[in-house]
Amino acid sequence: MEQSPSRAVLFTRFPDAGKAKTRLIPAIGADGAAAVHKILTERTVATLKSSNCSIEIHYTGADQAAFEQWLGDDLIFVAQPDGDLTDRLLAALQPAPVLFFGSDTPDLKDHHVERAVAALQDHDVVIGPAEDGGYYCIGVNGSYPFLFEDMPWSTDQVLPETMKRVTAHGLTCKTLETLSDCDTPDDLARWPWLTA
Repeated sequence: MEQSPSRAVLFTRFPDAGKAKTRLIPAIGADGAAAVHKILTERTVATLKSSNCSIEIHYTGADQAAFEQWLGDDLIFVAQPDGDLTDRLLAALQPAPVLFFGSDTPDLKDHHVERAVAALQDHDVVIGPAEDGGYYCIGVNGSYPFLFEDMPWSTDQVLPETMKRVTAHGLTCKTLETLSDCDTPDDLARWPWLTA
């Protein structure tokens, strides 16, 4: 039996100055940080559209109409629930298979998404590691809430803790190429086109 297409879930917020990519504000100002977030989100959506996934935008910071006007009305839009990243991930966990992406990875390309989708055909979990110790993508083939509960988000322990849980529960896992997120002023030097 052929597996149904994966859901690709992108968590993002509206690019309002002062509320998006706030860690970049000291370097490039509130408007500049919001502009970087806008570029990165649009690039990520375009990359996801190259896959055969069902694309869901889990949004915050504005209403659905504003997001449709920004990103197009050919996507599925879901309002993010209140709470932290754990709450948002758990709310979006079903139905599987599902791939979660953030909008902070400038080097995310079509082939990364294709490899993630392919890996879920014969693995329980797929992870795209980020250089900072987190991940830019995680995909699951079933309901594994223990991968997201009580997680030390925004630390370099996210990836090792996730891998520890994968092993402890006997899940099969495919690891993708490591990429870098653009989160801090120091990161901007890697991608000068973001602020050109």
